[in-house]
Amino acid sequence: MADRLYTSSDADEVLSALRFETKLEKATLARMAFALSLAAEGPDVAQSTGFTGGEMKRPTFVGDNEVFLRTMIRHAHGELDMDEDRFFSNRSIVKNHIDSGAALLEKMFQECGRDPDRLLARLVDEVEFSGRRETAGQGLDIFIGRTVLQRNDLVLELNNTARHANSHLAIMGKPGTGKTQFLLKILADIRLQSNFGTHFIYFDYKGDVVDNERFLEVAKVQPFRLLQGGQSLPINPFILPAYDEQTINVSAREKAESFASINSKLGVVQKGTLTEAIRAAYAARADSATPFPDFHDVHQIVAAMYEEDNKKDDSLVEVLRDLADFDLFWRHGSDAPPIDRLSSRTLLIDVHAMPVLKELAAYLTIERLYKEMALLPDSPVKDGRRAIRTILVIDEAHNYLSQKNIFLQRIIREGRSKGIVVFFASQSPNDYQQKFFNFQELLEFAFIFQCEGVSAGSVQDILGCGPKTAKDLQTEIARMEPWQVIARSQEKTEEFVKFTAEAFYKSY
Repeated sequence: MADRLYTSSDADEVLSALRFETKLEKATLARMAFALSLAAEGPDVAQSTGFTGGEMKRPTFVGDNEVFLRTMIRHAHGELDMDEDRFFSNRSIVKNHIDSGAALLEKMFQECGRDPDRLLARLVDEVEFSGRRETAGQGLDIFIGRTVLQRNDLVLELNNTARHANSHLAIMGKPGTGKTQFLLKILADIRLQSNFGTHFIYFDYKGDVVDNERFLEVAKVQPFRLLQGGQSLPINPFILPAYDEQTINVSAREKAESFASINSKLGVVQKGTLTEAIRAAYAARADSATPFPDFHDVHQIVAAMYEEDNKKDDSLVEVLRDLADFDLFWRHGSDAPPIDRLSSRTLLIDVHAMPVLKELAAYLTIERLYKEMALLPDSPVKDGRRAIRTILVIDEAHNYLSQKNIFLQRIIREGRSKGIVVFFASQSPNDYQQKFFNFQELLEFAFIFQCEGVSAGSVQDILGCGPKTAKDLQTEIARMEPWQVIARSQEKTEEFVKFTAEAFYKSY
C-alpha cells in the first residue's frame, strides 16, 4: 500500500501558487482539484505521466474520509473493485484527478481575475451535494414552546435576515430550570432541519451533555472526553493559513496574549518568552511536511531557555507542561492528521474532568475557528434566509465571558456574513454586562429562565425593554417555575413574551 504519491510539476506549481494566494493548505487545494476533476472528467481523466512535483502523503490527503472517497470514485468511474494502487499511488485515480483538477483550478482562478475570494465563492457556488447547492441551515424555524396564557405556539426563525440582524443566542437560568434541555432541543432541531449540514462545536463544562446518549445519536455528534481514556482533540492551534515570517510573528504574539488573558500570573517578561519560543518552534518545523509545532515543541524550547538562564520554573512552564503532558491537542506522531476544517465538524468537547485549562482549551479552539472563518466566503442567502455553517456553543458561559477573548468577540461581530453563530448558556443576564465588550447589543435572541439576583439594568439591556418593565420583570424572573421563560416578543406591541419551553427529552 503506497503511503504517498507525487504530483506532476505543473500541478505542484499551481497548488503552490494558489496556497500563497488563498492561504489554504496544499492538501486542501489538492482535494478541491480532485473533486473538480472527478466531476468534470470522471472516467475520461487522462493518465498522468509526471512525478516530479510535490509529495502528497496518504494520511494528509485521505484523513478519515477513505470510505467516502472510494465511494465517490466507484460512482464516477463505475468501478466496483479497486485495489490499493488503483486508489492511491503514482499510478492511481486520485493522482490523475489531482493533476487534472489543478489545471481546472488554475483556469477558474484566471476567470475570477486572480481574486482568491472570488475563486472560493465560485467553488462554493458550483459545488453540489446530491443535486442541491449549499443550503446548510437555510429555513431554520424551530418550535420552542407555547405562551403561558394563550398557549400559542412560538417559533424561532433563527436565520430570517428580514426579521433578525444576526443569529447569536443566549439562554440564562439557574441549574435545574430546564435551560440545558431547551438548548439541546434547539440544536437537535437545527441538525435535522439542515439535514446535518449545519454543524456545532459544543463546550460541555459540566459533563452532563456528553452522557446524553440519545442526544449524541439524534444530533450525530462526535464526543471528545478530555483527560478521560487518553482522548485528545484532533486540533492543532498552531496551524496557520500561511507560514511566512509576518504571519508567524502575529500568531505568536496572539498566543501569548491568549495565555495572559486566561492566567493573570503571566507578566510581560513571560509573554515575551512565550512569543520567542513559539517563533523558534515554527522555525524548527519549517522544512518539514507539517510546518507547524505542537505544545510539546514549545514546552521543550521554553524549558531549555529557562535552564540556560538558570531560571526556576514558574506559571508559564507549568501551563505549557500541563498542555504537553495532558495531550489536550493534536501532537506530532499522532495516528491521524489534525482536523483540516473545523467548521465542517460537529464536536462535543467535554472539559468537566480537567482540573485546569478548561478556559484555555476553549480559547485556543475558538481562535482556530475564527482564523478559519476569516478565509470562508460569505454564506449564501436564499429567500431571505442565510445559511448557517456552524454554531459555537459555550456552556456555563459565565466562566468565559469575563475574559477578553478577542477571537470570540470577532466571531460575534463578523460571523453573521460567514454563517458562523454563537450560542451561550449561562446562569444570569448579569453575566453579559462586561465593560470591555457589549455582548447584549449583539445577542439577537435571549431566553431567561428562573434566575436570582438579576439586576434591572441587565434585564433591560438583554431584552431591550423599558426601565419600568425591567424593574417589574426583576421580581418575576426570580419567582418563575421551571421551564417558564421570558424572552423578547416577536410582536412590536409587546415588550416581552412569557412561555413554557420545549424540552429535548419530550421531543426525542
